[in-house]
Amino acid sequence: MPTPPASGSPDDRPPLEPIVVLRPRRTDALAELFREMEAGTRGLEPVAVPDPHSWDEGETQELPPVRTEELRTPGRGDRFGFGPGLRRAAVTIGVGAAALVGFGCALLLPGRDGEAATPAPSPSASAEATPTPTATGPTDPDGAGTLREGDSGPEVTDLQQRLLRIPDVYKDGSTNGTYDATLKEAVARFQLWYGIRGDENGVYGNDTRLALESRTGTG
Repeated sequence: MPTPPASGSPDDRPPLEPIVVLRPRRTDALAELFREMEAGTRGLEPVAVPDPHSWDEGETQELPPVRTEELRTPGRGDRFGFGPGLRRAAVTIGVGAAALVGFGCALLLPGRDGEAATPAPSPSASAEATPTPTATGPTDPDGAGTLREGDSGPEVTDLQQRLLRIPDVYKDGSTNGTYDATLKEAVARFQLWYGIRGDENGVYGNDTRLALESRTGTG
C-alpha cells in the first residue's frame, strides 16, 4: 500500500473543497411572457361561439334522392371503362374477324382428289380466252399483202418496176413477175440503204412497201 507523504514534503497540499454552482431560475422571463399575452388580448373583441347542441334542424336541406341504377354494382367491363357502346363495337369486330377466318379456311380446304378446290371457269370466260379462228388463215407478221421469195403475180411485177426507179438497187433487173433470189437481194439492199427495220430481211412487207411507194409515187 502507498504510504502518506511526510509533513513538509512538496506533496503536502491542502485538500480541495467541492464546488457548488448555483443557477438562478428564469421565473422572471416566464412571468414577463404571461404579462405580454395578457396585454395582447386586451385589444381583441370577444366572439361568441354557438353551442353545437342548440343547432336548428330547420336550417338543414334535404339532398335529392339517388337513382337505383347509379347504385348498382359495376360489372367487369365498367371497372375498365368499357361502356355499352364499346362492348357492342367489340362484339361486331369479333364476329367480323371470325367470318373472315372461316372464309379463309374454306378456301384452303382440299378437294376430293387432295388438291385445292378451284372454281370452274365459266363458259363465257373460256370463250373469250380462246380466239376464234378466221377463214382467211394465219395473219402474216409483216402485214397483209406481204411478198417473199417464191411468190409470183402482178404485185411482184409492180415491185420490180418500182425498184428499177431507185438508183443502183435493182439495176438491169427483170420484170417477169417472179420473186426470185435476185429480187430478194434487191429488196434487202433497199431496206439496208434506207434504214427500214420493220420487215424481215428481203421480205416486202408493209414498212418496206410504204417506204418504196413514198419514193416512187402511188401510180
